Amino acid sequence: MRFPKAGTIIEIQSYKHDGSLHRIWEETLVLSGSKETIIGGNNQTIVTESDGRKWQTKEPAIIYFSTSDWFNIICMIRPDGTHYYCNLGSPVTWDEEALKYIDYDLDIKVFPNGTYKLLDEDEYSLHRVKMNYPNKLDRILRRHVDELINWIEHKKGPFNPNFVNKWYDVYKSYM
Repeated sequence: MRFPKAGTIIEIQSYKHDGSLHRIWEETLVLSGSKETIIGGNNQTIVTESDGRKWQTKEPAIIYFSTSDWFNIICMIRPDGTHYYCNLGSPVTWDEEALKYIDYDLDIKVFPNGTYKLLDEDEYSLHRVKMNYPNKLDRILRRHVDELINWIEHKKGPFNPNFVNKWYDVYKSYM
């Protein structure tokens, strides 16, 4: 699978397990694309929800997607430090139209001081039954929650301050 090249503006689409569209981010600048990861940046991008409601992000963000990990990470750059929003979801794919993944409800919010909180467990439980998530999928997602927490606690990947600083500098060089 070929991925978009650095400097390309792409759309990001998230879906639910049943195939329904969940959310669209209209414009993200690809900063690095390989067969393993896509790193992008955006600022004040338009987001469209499945019900048609639109809103705009408030701050610059560096985003991390993997073709093998069952999560993606949004690093939001705010005056008080970097805030992270981590979505548990399928590995990302690219089909020339958009970067796509399935959102599996569970999220982890990470604060600038390194503390974190697992979110949306009720939504996950509801959708697991409603959309019939297989037990194997539940095990994969729970394993990746643990992996993501390990990354957070050990400042691995996007949680390393040098990651955000480096890629934000690259993003600014395009602007």
